Amino acid sequence: MKTQVAIIGGGPSGLLLAQLLHIRGVDSILLERKNKEYVLSRIRAGVLEQGLVNLMEEAGCADRMHAEGFLHDGALISYGDEMFRVDFRKLTDTPVMVYGQTEVTRDLYAAREQAGGKMEFNVDDVVIHDADTATPRVTYKVDGQERRIDCDFVAGCDGFHGVSRQTIPLAMRREYEKVYPFGWLGILSETPPVNHELIYANSERGFALCSMRNDTLSRYYIQCPLSDSPANWTDAAFWDELKRRIPCEFADSLVTGPSIEKSIAPLRSFVTEPMRWGRLFLCGDAAHIVPPTGAKGLNTAASDVHYLYNALRDYYENGSEAGIDAYSEKALKRVWKAERFSWWFSSLMHRHPEQSEFDLAMQTAELEFLRSSAAAQHSMAENYVGLPY
Repeated sequence: MKTQVAIIGGGPSGLLLAQLLHIRGVDSILLERKNKEYVLSRIRAGVLEQGLVNLMEEAGCADRMHAEGFLHDGALISYGDEMFRVDFRKLTDTPVMVYGQTEVTRDLYAAREQAGGKMEFNVDDVVIHDADTATPRVTYKVDGQERRIDCDFVAGCDGFHGVSRQTIPLAMRREYEKVYPFGWLGILSETPPVNHELIYANSERGFALCSMRNDTLSRYYIQCPLSDSPANWTDAAFWDELKRRIPCEFADSLVTGPSIEKSIAPLRSFVTEPMRWGRLFLCGDAAHIVPPTGAKGLNTAASDVHYLYNALRDYYENGSEAGIDAYSEKALKRVWKAERFSWWFSSLMHRHPEQSEFDLAMQTAELEFLRSSAAAQHSMAENYVGLPY
């Protein structure tokens, strides 16, 4: 087979890139290691920056998002017995959109299928060949049969454990990593949200987050040790612990119910440089990971897609390689800013095993400063709603 862009990874970043390229008449083939049902079963964050909303609109996939998503103008932050609200719209004139990543992926799949775009599922043994030449190719297997794609470019949207990053020689890449000594135990429940906006809670028992997917579907998290297991937590124990960590007024009104999904997510900060090698480009988790605090994972992947899509569009429409040559540098500048915000917000809201009394006092002072300073709130709001591309 031949195509212009071979896209490895059938998650939201690969699908979004494929749809944006299709709108511009650029052909692509998308390869996914699992099946469509598996991809849609993955539960992920659902806070979308305006930049991602704009990309969904440009891709022609925003109708259901606008009909069913929720615009959030701010978020609540609590610590101890204190609570305050950061007003995103007042500070930046920009809200965020709450719309589940699964729904984003579902909308993009529907658009890809309607467009007749090529997709291969359940692929194994993916190998990227000659990425540092003008004639890259991708080989893979489906049901034991080997197949080959000759292409102009390869977009690696296949996540942290995918083959794309590993294709770049170790001598050519540098990796930065911070592994946090705790995780998030999260549940999904068919219950109304405890509040119409997100609640981030710093308590002496650890971090908690109250979020939602819609009016009848809620997502809650509590900080837990990495050694913990979801099997160790009954629903009743989870709800009891969550109530201990959030403000009393919300704990008293919290509607509980059976969990329909329960999992523990580790927290990690990770960046690889560069994000381009020859005609191979990395997007999203293939190149960087952020802690979920602040919901930057999908949004940072979207900014990668923005830079790569426009670079490829410029190449095919104008014959210019300027965007391709600048892709890694542009993407990484924004990635590192998102990493900084996620690291800062995670450090602010979690209890760390090694924290001293001084460290705890400084954390409280930082929260007090954020509560009392309009400038500090503006900085947080500017990062939360998304820095410009």
